[in-house]
Amino acid sequence: MKKILVIGASGQIGTDLTVELRKQFGAENVIASDIKNACEDVMQGGSFEILDVMDRKKISEIIDKYNITEIYHLAAILSGNAEKNPKWAWDINMDSLFNILELSREKKIQKIFWPSSMGAFGISTPAVNTPQLTIMEPSTVYGISKLAGERWCEYYHHKYGLDIRSLRYPGLISWKTEAGGGTTDYAVEIFYEAIRSGNYECFLSEDIALPMMYMDDAVKATIMLMEAPAEKIKVRSSYNLGGISFTPKEIENEIKKYIPELKVSYKPDFRQAIAESWPRSISDEAAQKDWGWKHEYGLPKMVQVMIENIGKRKC
Repeated sequence: MKKILVIGASGQIGTDLTVELRKQFGAENVIASDIKNACEDVMQGGSFEILDVMDRKKISEIIDKYNITEIYHLAAILSGNAEKNPKWAWDINMDSLFNILELSREKKIQKIFWPSSMGAFGISTPAVNTPQLTIMEPSTVYGISKLAGERWCEYYHHKYGLDIRSLRYPGLISWKTEAGGGTTDYAVEIFYEAIRSGNYECFLSEDIALPMMYMDDAVKATIMLMEAPAEKIKVRSSYNLGGISFTPKEIENEIKKYIPELKVSYKPDFRQAIAESWPRSISDEAAQKDWGWKHEYGLPKMVQVMIENIGKRKC
């Protein structure tokens, strides 16, 4: 029987992913964990453990307690917060990954998921339709940790036979959790402020396009990747995930179809430079070819779902 541990279950990805994993594999088979309590859907939907991902001993105890067979390691310091304290972010992002890799090797965990990011690319990367294999020279501590993590995941697969799978997520948008310190957070914040106050000050310029994805698509891609037969997984660093690309002005205009009184001002901060080092659009042809990936949500559909559901949020 599959027994799944989700580390970082109160975060943006973890909240939605935990709920969906429990739907598909049974609440009793999915154990959520985080350094803080999660939202009601996660806390009441199954077993939950308070866990500091830097505490290797506690991770080991939880693996043994629940006979864990798969781990989704989602805990990380995101791009914006990481730039405020680089050494702290590096230590957490990298040491936590090593904890999972080493424990998985020792305890023979069957499958591991670890998320990479478009942040692993850099200013020298081809910005339009970024290919799977390309120049990668990240300029942020977040991006550097993701690129290093990709290499370590591939190393542990080839050296020790660990079945580690990864996706380079674009910016992710969900109504279930608010933003958590990333450079693409404006695309979540703008919805909450549109509904709360009708005003939003965006920390990026209005004309910078970035790859984005609605969370349902991201969760679907994650589970598809993890459930694909091992022989179909040809990329053992991390698969590109494309989604849709839009500018802050484009999402503003789409939201105004529902909230016409919305007023948005643009005041770029340090995250503008981070955004400018990332791709404008990403090719996920390898994921399409290897395990049948295809996204569902475009900008209009995503905005409609966000507006309809954000008032119902329990988290």
